[in-house]
Amino acid sequence: MKKIVLTTAFLAGVLAHAGGFRVSLQGVKQLAMAHTSAHAEDASVTFFNPAGMSFIPSKLSVAAGGFGAKSTVTYQNLSTLESFETNNPLGTPIYAAVAYKVLDNVSVGFSFTTPFGSTIEWPSDWAGREIVQRLELKAYYFQPMVSFKLAPWASVGGSYIYAKGTVNWDKAVTQLGGSLNLLDEKASGTGFGLGFYFQPSDKLDVSIAYRSPIDVEAKDGTVSFNISPSLYSNLGLDASGKDSFKATLPLVDEYTIGVTYKVTPKWFVSGDFNYSGWDRYNQLTLDFANAPIGNQPNDPTILVSPKNFKSTQTWRVGTQYQINDMIAARAGYYYDESPYEDENFQAETPSFDSNVFTAGLGFAFAKGFGLDVSGAMAFPKSREVKNSFNNFFGQAKAKAFYFGLGLSYNPF
Repeated sequence: MKKIVLTTAFLAGVLAHAGGFRVSLQGVKQLAMAHTSAHAEDASVTFFNPAGMSFIPSKLSVAAGGFGAKSTVTYQNLSTLESFETNNPLGTPIYAAVAYKVLDNVSVGFSFTTPFGSTIEWPSDWAGREIVQRLELKAYYFQPMVSFKLAPWASVGGSYIYAKGTVNWDKAVTQLGGSLNLLDEKASGTGFGLGFYFQPSDKLDVSIAYRSPIDVEAKDGTVSFNISPSLYSNLGLDASGKDSFKATLPLVDEYTIGVTYKVTPKWFVSGDFNYSGWDRYNQLTLDFANAPIGNQPNDPTILVSPKNFKSTQTWRVGTQYQINDMIAARAGYYYDESPYEDENFQAETPSFDSNVFTAGLGFAFAKGFGLDVSGAMAFPKSREVKNSFNNFFGQAKAKAFYFGLGLSYNPF
């Protein structure tokens, strides 16, 4: 039987956004200022740098919020001029965090976030239906953490990361006259975070943070074939047309350096530098239990998909101006870099170099309650599609926007 080549970027989606990367939507206040991280006003700092807990003014701090993320991707075959557009539903990342000073120099905290995940949905008859028709991704990070204040101006912190993810992927298999679904709801992995936070003066905050790589293991995924039952035995499927698979996805390490400078008592400016080691993700291997649908001559149940990602750098700048005791205005800009070239374009997780502009407002109320709103508009650059491995060529464009609403409580 002729081998059916399946792309495997769906597993990247276990812990990745539709763009193939971590989505920086873990703080509404941070989004308004281009996701800059050197802000220790409340517990939302915990995801970005656990050491920042030591400098939260309140002994107890609670922060929670959610976002709406909407994106549309358009693909056109430049030879036939056929054009197809995704119909993606609204993504809704959320976060919640708490920090508490158990001693003057010891703080503990917990962060729950959904830093990876979304849904991409192409038309059922589109040109790349054998690559992907619909891909739904969800991921959750659970991070307990502790921070120690080494001096009045310096702290160190660490966190344990447990990552839990699910993927639900539909694609056509025209050579078998049908489609298949790949599902895994138990993929998981562990890692850690480490950070240092400094306030050498009343005007300056410095945040240095590291997030480790995480190997996300799918140990018992399910492949369900919607094809003629007469083909089940040839593919080694069970009576319901199913097989299982195993795979390990290497998620990358991240380094962040952030600085906030208070120009005046009412106005500060923040900047971040992020480095993501995506070059660790050069291929993905999928091991089926029985189905001979791989691409390795020595073992047709193993599929190796080249990714050839490259490491990325992101520069961010944001600012806040305190209009009055109640209202703060925020804005920011950053340039988001794609981790792969046109030759490695992934229809399952499309990514674009983008200019992103952000803005928002913060409201302070009595008894320590706060409300934050933010929004962002991305302007992705169009790109050529030249993926010879998937025989996928043409042009891709995208547009995206985000908005968020967050609450905080800092009673004392």
